[in-house]
Amino acid sequence: MGENMTGENIFRITIPAHGRANGDGVAIAFNYWPGRGTPIVCIHGLTASSMSFIGLADSLAGHALLAIDLRGRGNSDKPASPYGMAQHARDVAAVLRAFGAESYIVVGHSMGAYIATALAAQEPDLVAGLVMLDGGYFPPMPDGLDADQILDLVVGPAVIGRLNQTYSSRAAYLAYWHALPAYPREDWSAWLETYLADDLSGEAPDLKPKACEAGVRADFADMLRRDEITARLKSVRCPTMVIRAEQGMVKGQPGIMPDQVLQAICHLVLQTEARTINGVTHYTILFNQDGITQVAELIAEFTQRCLAAK
Repeated sequence: MGENMTGENIFRITIPAHGRANGDGVAIAFNYWPGRGTPIVCIHGLTASSMSFIGLADSLAGHALLAIDLRGRGNSDKPASPYGMAQHARDVAAVLRAFGAESYIVVGHSMGAYIATALAAQEPDLVAGLVMLDGGYFPPMPDGLDADQILDLVVGPAVIGRLNQTYSSRAAYLAYWHALPAYPREDWSAWLETYLADDLSGEAPDLKPKACEAGVRADFADMLRRDEITARLKSVRCPTMVIRAEQGMVKGQPGIMPDQVLQAICHLVLQTEARTINGVTHYTILFNQDGITQVAELIAEFTQRCLAAK
């Protein structure tokens, strides 16, 4: 730890590192992959962790990357409350200020895109560019369903149900995922195995996923507050790139960001460009070799343009 010219604490890390920093009243864990320039900041999805970006870190060709465990996930604190997009944005902002740069390129995957948007709305000086990676705005949901029913419909009860199960070993946990359609064999990778192995806490035979179900459900309900999401998108003033997966939660499903969603975002956010990654799903966009290579190239080029325009 060192100090900048104003005497504020900043981080100086020259090797791959993980640690914890002060968020908004809680300790927030992070993983940092060193490289050139101000780190690209990554915010993960609903039940994930910072390790979901290990493939992106490996594919960014020397760019520094900082990925954050949201409260209630990974190695961050897991308070009973509060949760929600605005709260996560406050946590992320506190961590970014500790790292000392004036502004960052912020990438959010799935729910992380909602949080990245909230961060850009609440702390515009911290965000030089925003990347919404297959998330950030829902199509209209069916009437008559509550948030928990929609969560099971969108994500699937098996994905949420795992949070209250225990596993005898990491191999047993990998076998659980092998049996689900989210990660087909052809998209299985060392990155995915590393991420899933890191997803567990405790000791065998009582291993349990790190994500807190209460926080997951509270956050999902907050994601459905369409008026608030729309207002945040309208307030974004930085360059924005939307990168969507061609397919949905599993192969063969339509993508979760259909043209109507993409058009809505482009209408709400002034400086928006959009790209589609073919052959990947909402999940495998982070772990499929061809998919993550394309994503990394797009983010690297977008970062260069945004920082050059400052």
